[in-house]
Parts: sequence; structure tokens; C-alpha cells
Amino acid sequence: MWAIGNGESRTPIDIDRLTDTKIGCNAIFRDYQIDHIVCVDRRMMEEALRANANQNSYLYTRNDWWSRYSTEKRTRIVPDLPYAGSERWDEPFQWGSGPYAVLLAAKKSKTDYVNLLGFDLHSKTKTVNNVYKNTPNYDAASKKAVDPRYWVHQIGMVFKYFPKIKFKIYQEPDWVLPKAWKYTNVSLDNISNISYNN
Repeated sequence: MWAIGNGESRTPIDIDRLTDTKIGCNAIFRDYQIDHIVCVDRRMMEEALRANANQNSYLYTRNDWWSRYSTEKRTRIVPDLPYAGSERWDEPFQWGSGPYAVLLAAKKSKTDYVNLLGFDLHSKTKTVNNVYKNTPNYDAASKKAVDPRYWVHQIGMVFKYFPKIKFKIYQEPDWVLPKAWKYTNVSLDNISNISYNN
């Protein structure tokens, strides 16, 4: 199982050549065939439906506006959170497509592992780190980088509440695993070690 974010570290990887089920975020459908696409942003969900993207894929969005798309047989609601918290970042509406993609991968995994790709969290510059920046429904490349604290916390909670799943994060050599992700079921590997099992 692959959970795929849109951080720039994934650029060298040919995602179409990855085997196993793929769960991706937002505009990834523009470039690759993905099995499950998480679009909790309404604009991205509407773009995916208009583009008739990945016709054999399932599209997931928030319960808050799923009724708008419920006539589309391939639309689904993102999973419920595996916990209840009292902080703002624990509210389901504060979860973005990335954390929900990791949660969906954990829930749908029929094996004991989930690979993460493109979850960079931090930018190497002061501006946006996203392969789709400067494109419709995305921030301008010059915009300030997003504070990743919510992503770190939310994805960390997935790791915590799915202790039987082994999560492997593929990243560049200088990338540092957040303290909140240091669980025994989480490991880090160099992105160059990804192989296409063809």
C-alpha cells in the first residue's frame, strides 16, 4: 500500500510504475493513475470530477459536502478519525488530504505495511513545497511555506492508533523524522531505494 503526498521530494519517482494499491492527494490525478484519490478541498474534488480523472478510481471527500457528489457512484467519505481530541488540530475539518490519505491507507491496508512518499512536511526554502504550486487550485510558488505542525500531529496520530501497521517513509537523505513520528512501527528509508517491481 502506498500513501502519496505532493511534496517535491517525489518528483524523481515514476508513480505509475509503483506496484501495490496507491492512495494519493488532490491533483495527483493530473499525472498518474491512482486507485484512491483524497480531495477534501471542494475545488479539487470538483476538478477531479470535471476532468473525469482516473475513471476507475474512488474519490474521497469530507462528509460536510459529500452530498453534493453522492450521485457519482465512485465518491466516498473520508474515514472517521480513530480518536477524539480536544485541540483544534484534532477536529476532522482541520485534517487535510495528506493526513486523510495516510489514514485511509492504514484502514485499507490488507497487509501489515504502508509506504509513504512525498510527505515532505517542511520546505527547503521559505516558500511553498508542492509539485502543483502555480497551478489551478494551488498556491503561488512565491507564497510562504505552510506551517506543518498540524500535518505532523495528525499523521503521528495515525501511526499511534495503528500500531500493527509498519509505516515506511521514503525521503531524501537529509530529511529528519519528526519526534512525534518516532514510534516502533515507523521507519525511514532513502527515496533512492524505491524499486519498481516489474
